[in-house]
Amino acid sequence: MDKLIDNLALTLAFFSRITLPASLGNRINHDAKLGEAAGLFPIAGLIIALPVVIVWLFASLYLPATIAAGLALGASLLITGGLHEDGFADCADGLGATQNRERALEIMRDSRIGTYGSLALILSIGLRWAALANLGPISGVLAILICSSGARSAMTIAMQFSHYARPEGLGKQANDMSYTSFITAIGIAFLIAFLCGWLWGVLALCLAFLAAWLFLKRLEHRIGGYTGDGLGAMEQIAEIVILITLAGAWS
Repeated sequence: MDKLIDNLALTLAFFSRITLPASLGNRINHDAKLGEAAGLFPIAGLIIALPVVIVWLFASLYLPATIAAGLALGASLLITGGLHEDGFADCADGLGATQNRERALEIMRDSRIGTYGSLALILSIGLRWAALANLGPISGVLAILICSSGARSAMTIAMQFSHYARPEGLGKQANDMSYTSFITAIGIAFLIAFLCGWLWGVLALCLAFLAAWLFLKRLEHRIGGYTGDGLGAMEQIAEIVILITLAGAWS
C-alpha cells in the first residue's frame, strides 16, 4: 500500500501543479522512474479531473455551454500547467517543419513555439471546447472523467511497445514500465470508461487508443521512437478523440 501511495503522489506531482498535502508530498521520491508508476496514470487523471468537473458542472448550470466549456478547459490548463499541450505543440513544430530526424528532435526541444505548434494548439483547444460545449451538465462530467483518465493511459502504449528516441531526456524514464503496469493502466481506463459511458465510453476509448497508436507509428517513422513531447501529443490526440466521439453520441 505504501508503494501505491508513493507512486500516486509521483504521478500527481508530474502531471499537475496540484499542491499535495505534506503527508503525500514528503513521500515523493524524485529519483524514482515515472514508468514504475504508470499503472496509476488513469487514477491520477481521475483526480486531476475532479476540479475540472466541479468548474464545468457549476458553470454549465448557470452559464451558456460555450462559456462553461471554456472555463472547464481553462481550469484543466491551470491544473496541468499545459504540460500535454506543450508536448503537442512541440511535436507539431518538429514534425511539420522538417523531414530531417535530428533537426526535428532539435526543434521539439526548443521552448519557442512556431506556426505548426500554434495551429496544433488552436485545433486541440478548439475541438475540445466545441465538443464539451455540445454536452449537457451530467454527460459533460462523465466525458471529462473518461477523457482525463483514458487519455493519460494512452501514453502507456508508447511506453510499452516503443522506445525512447533520444539517448537521454525526461521521457526516457518511461522505459521502465512493466507489462503489469501497462495492463493495469489500460484495464483501469476501460473500467472507468465503462462505468461512466457504458458502450459509448468503451468505444470512445478504443478509438482514442487507435489514434494514439497511429500517431506513435508516425513518430517511429519520423524520429525512430517517442519522446516526452510525443507522449504529450498522444495524450492530447486521445483527449480530442474521446470528447468528439462522446459529443457525437450524446449530444
